[in-house]
Amino acid sequence: MLVHTLRVHPSADRLPPHEQLAWRLAEVAADDVEVDDDVAEMVVNRVIDDVAVAIASVHREPVRVARAQAVAHPASPGAVVLGSGTRVDPAWAAWANGVAVRELDYHDTFLAADYSHPGDNIPPVLAVAQHVATRRGVSGRDVVRAIATGYEVQVDLVRAISLHAHKIDHVAHLGPSVAAALGTLLRLPVEQTFHAIGQALHTTTSTRQSRKGEISTWKAYAPAFAGKVAIEAVDRAMRGQTSPTPIYEGEDGVVAWLLDGADARYEVGLPAPGEAKRAILDTYTKEHSAEYQAQALIDLARRMGREHPELRDPEQVEDLLIRTSHHTHHVIGSGANDPQKYDPTATRETLDHSIPYIVTVALQDGAWHHVESYRPERAARADTVALWRRVRTVEDPEWTRRYHAPDPAERAFGGRMEVRLRDGRTIVDELAVADAHPQGARPFGREQYVAKLRTLADGVVEPAEVDRFLEVVARLPHLRPDELDQLTVAVDGGDVPTDEGIF
Repeated sequence: MLVHTLRVHPSADRLPPHEQLAWRLAEVAADDVEVDDDVAEMVVNRVIDDVAVAIASVHREPVRVARAQAVAHPASPGAVVLGSGTRVDPAWAAWANGVAVRELDYHDTFLAADYSHPGDNIPPVLAVAQHVATRRGVSGRDVVRAIATGYEVQVDLVRAISLHAHKIDHVAHLGPSVAAALGTLLRLPVEQTFHAIGQALHTTTSTRQSRKGEISTWKAYAPAFAGKVAIEAVDRAMRGQTSPTPIYEGEDGVVAWLLDGADARYEVGLPAPGEAKRAILDTYTKEHSAEYQAQALIDLARRMGREHPELRDPEQVEDLLIRTSHHTHHVIGSGANDPQKYDPTATRETLDHSIPYIVTVALQDGAWHHVESYRPERAARADTVALWRRVRTVEDPEWTRRYHAPDPAERAFGGRMEVRLRDGRTIVDELAVADAHPQGARPFGREQYVAKLRTLADGVVEPAEVDRFLEVVARLPHLRPDELDQLTVAVDGGDVPTDEGIF
């Protein structure tokens, strides 16, 4: 591993490109190292996962609107829009498919100094690959290499640089990772990928207000926007256009004014030349459709509700306290100080970022469902609202320490629940990681990814079409260029809204 020291440089330093972080990331992208077999296996798993959650959201309004915008931009050869089968401009296909993947907050995650959903790299990579496949000879092997790069770059940035501490949205790490992934896919020179990364970062930096208070439909669009503008940045860089330089290190750059300031110093670990890109193996997917830091607490609440049914009754519960990490408490817990997290009329996007709501429903129902658990009538149920108002979170230093523990076996994203009953008893239990986590009780493997796909496709995609897709995606590392457009699914009733916008 190489460690790149990132700090601010005044313009008078004339920092050479090869000493800039964006250049180092571009070098990672250009390194034609082979993908390890277990990494390739996980890439296939995550493509399955992305398609599964995209299918589940295909009829939701934000996804239908994104699809309508995309199909207004037909292109040849183009990339396939999931849910319509239409071939469109690859940037717009990445937009529509990216919104579908992100809408239900149901795909993979990596948590460290910052947050991320690295599976957001997949829609833009597939879109560009489908568009250029026959013209540039892009194969399934190239797609696997590109996705491995996207995960590597995003995870390495997330390990080292906190965006959320400065209220910057986490997609500011996604723009550069998509640009790097496309650099790998297209085998671009380091200089072109360098400028694409700089442009992508510059255009994807925004505030975290999109994840605060009443959370809007934009939450699903944000990563798709990052993928779309990263594609456009790569196109410009390939045509010789340059980027703001140095984008990270400049005295008016991202670090100086948006992050830790002029005295900042970050140590960014990156693969050395010839070193395999394995970061995807440090990421984890979701069994439940909710913010990742809720996954273990859903499993814990289900268990506690089964073992102690009295916990489901607000008449018997005095107080339900969750001791957890700083991130969980402040982002999706009561420490966010968002009254919307206790509002039964809040949006679905808000409720899936509310630990008090999620724990209450998982406790009472003994289950979690990507549709039923969010229905307005479910949120408004009187006994749920009464119990919900008794749930609060606090930061516990030990859980915060474990959240950032360097040892994967010690790292934890869960918490400890302490329930005081009105009869004087206190019931306590804790869970460090979700059951589906690699360190959990039931880690996800290929069988579980396939089961998730079949479950979410039920009633939306014909079983034969699911089988066809699974046969194709299993061969992803060996697909020919003319087979890449088969990496999609035909959806029953994949209609496009007729309401007109600008396009």
